[in-house]
Amino acid sequence: MKILIINGSPKNNGNTARSLAEAETIFAAEGIEVENVHIGDKMIRGCIACQACKKTGKCAIDDLVNEVAAKFETCDGLVAASPVYYASANGTLISLLDRLFYSARCPKTMKVGACVVPARRGGCSATFDELNKYFTISEMPVASSTYWNIIHGAKPGQAAEDAEGIRTVRNLAKNMSYMIKAFAAAKDAVELPEPEPKAFTNFIR
Repeated sequence: MKILIINGSPKNNGNTARSLAEAETIFAAEGIEVENVHIGDKMIRGCIACQACKKTGKCAIDDLVNEVAAKFETCDGLVAASPVYYASANGTLISLLDRLFYSARCPKTMKVGACVVPARRGGCSATFDELNKYFTISEMPVASSTYWNIIHGAKPGQAAEDAEGIRTVRNLAKNMSYMIKAFAAAKDAVELPEPEPKAFTNFIR
C-alpha cells in the first residue's frame, strides 16, 4: 500500500513540510509506503484546455505533471498540501492538480484523498475546501480528522508549536491508513459500485 504526498510549498523546510513529516511518521508506523513529491518550487503552467489528453491519455505539456500522473496511478491514497496564499492554495499546486486530475486516465475510484493546509492566520477553510474538491469530483473518499486539517505557523518550524494542529494531522494519517487498509481488505469481497451512464449537460437552451 502506498500514499503519494504532493507538497505544494515553495519552501523545502517550511511549515508544510513540518506538518507532512508528522503524517509520514504515522504512515511508516502503519506499514504504508510514502512517496513525497515537492512541486512548489517548480515551473508548472496551467491547463490550456487543448483536450489532447483525451486522445493520448497524458497531458500535452510534457513536464512534471505526467511524471506525477504515473505515481498517481499506482498509489492507494493522495495527500495534497499547500500553504495559504491570499485565502487560496499555492498557484503552482493548483496548476498541477488541474492538469493531473483532468489528464490522468487512471481509475481514481476509492483512492483515498486528503489535504493539509498550513497558514499563518486566515484563509485555511477556503483552501481546505478548494483542495478537497479535486477528490470529491473523482469518486475519491476523503479522509477526515478530529478537526479540519489546518495547522498554524508563520516562521519555518512554528507549526510544531501548534499542538492541536499536530494532533489533527496525526489523526488524519491514522484514519487515512485505516481507510486504505479497509478498502484493500474489501477489494476481493465487495464489488465497486456500477456508475450511472454519463450525462453531460449545460444550461444553455
